[in-house]
Amino acid sequence: MTFTIQNVLIATDDDYITTDVQIVDGKIAAIAPNLDVVGTTIDGKHKLLLPGFVNAHTHSSEMWQRGGISVFPLELWLAELYDSAPVDIEKVYLSALGTAVETLLSGGTSVVDHLVLIPGEELETIASAVRAYKEVGIRAFIAPLIQDESLTAGLPSGESTQTHEPFFRSTSDTLELVEEAVRRFHRPDEGISILVAPTGIQLCTDALFEGCIELSDRYNLCRHSHLLETKAQEKLAQEKYGCTAVTHLQRIGFLSDRTSLAHCVWLNDADITILAETQSTVVHNPLSNLRLGSGIAPILKYRQAGVNVTFGCDGASSNDSQDLLEAIKIGSILHNVTDFDYRYWISPRQAIEMASLGAAKGLNLADKLGSIGIGKQADLVLYDLTNLSLIPRTDPIALLVLGRPTNVVDSAWVNGKQIIANGQVTTINVDKLREELFNLSEWVTKRPSETVAQFELHYRTVMGLSE
Repeated sequence: MTFTIQNVLIATDDDYITTDVQIVDGKIAAIAPNLDVVGTTIDGKHKLLLPGFVNAHTHSSEMWQRGGISVFPLELWLAELYDSAPVDIEKVYLSALGTAVETLLSGGTSVVDHLVLIPGEELETIASAVRAYKEVGIRAFIAPLIQDESLTAGLPSGESTQTHEPFFRSTSDTLELVEEAVRRFHRPDEGISILVAPTGIQLCTDALFEGCIELSDRYNLCRHSHLLETKAQEKLAQEKYGCTAVTHLQRIGFLSDRTSLAHCVWLNDADITILAETQSTVVHNPLSNLRLGSGIAPILKYRQAGVNVTFGCDGASSNDSQDLLEAIKIGSILHNVTDFDYRYWISPRQAIEMASLGAAKGLNLADKLGSIGIGKQADLVLYDLTNLSLIPRTDPIALLVLGRPTNVVDSAWVNGKQIIANGQVTTINVDKLREELFNLSEWVTKRPSETVAQFELHYRTVMGLSE
């Protein structure tokens, strides 16, 4: 965990310099040309050093359904997803490994896993993901996905009267489960953090949100949730609260500088002001929003209002990938069509800062992660600028963000520990992982979903679609 990267390219405010970077005991100790070598020497010639990105919102276990869920909007997509969700602890472990590897190979050194829990084996599910992330060595923020209302409650009622089956686990039992997960697994110094993570207003009571706030305050935990991903959720919030979801979450105290909110597609100007005032973070998931037809989040408005924004891949069956560089590219250039004033468009350098420091802010770690500076923890990625997809030589960061880079990560470190060397993950056997993922899956075509059949007519009615 002590090494010196020599003659490496790093970004300044508006240019680049070639310099040495010295890491001692997992932290950046010095940045200057011609430093005395400490520890191992790393050749940085023709390479770009950046802070590690954060995959700030995903659901690792969805890897098993990648490419297998129909072309549906979120509410029907979820119904089909529930019918085919993995209920095998070993599969949870393998998909967390796969998520970590794909994140690392696309520039990420941290992942926020909004982890779907196997009913009756919730703590075992979390333990399995913890095991995987520790083995790979990625920094993991595990956000056990919790709810206390049944799936049908996630749809607006419209003009009909709806009754919903009680959720199988009580609110109090759910909160006790999260607290036990904190006791067992929350070890930030070891690279594993637990977040309180109600799935969203569509499937959670105020009691669950308020219990999460109390746990967050008592244990100094960050908060994570989906927020207004779809038009249906905007309608539902008005039915439930008589106001916007953002206004309601502000009233009950869920929004804060330790709160990150995935999607945030259907917010109005007053909502945006609230997010800025509460210093909440928006996690932009452009690929899943496009895949599910959810809409385009008004990211340029957020940035102009002073809202902190970062990027996530979302789950591997709503994206259907865990390629962070792809999410960063789409998540920045997509907005060039939402505002004709190009001065507000997201530059490649701004996108890189959003993906690193922006995520660190949302996780209350901006003083430790997200940039290359003296005293920062060495979560770093080294990119090979001689790779065919990053040449001819122009602007390295622009090539990385605007191009289609493939296999460009040369090395990566988390807390100073090297996890990728010469383009290969060193901590686990990736070939064995690939073989296991292949052998435990099968080619599938569309399978009928009973839950979709139950939901679809009501969904089309409340959304004003023809039968």
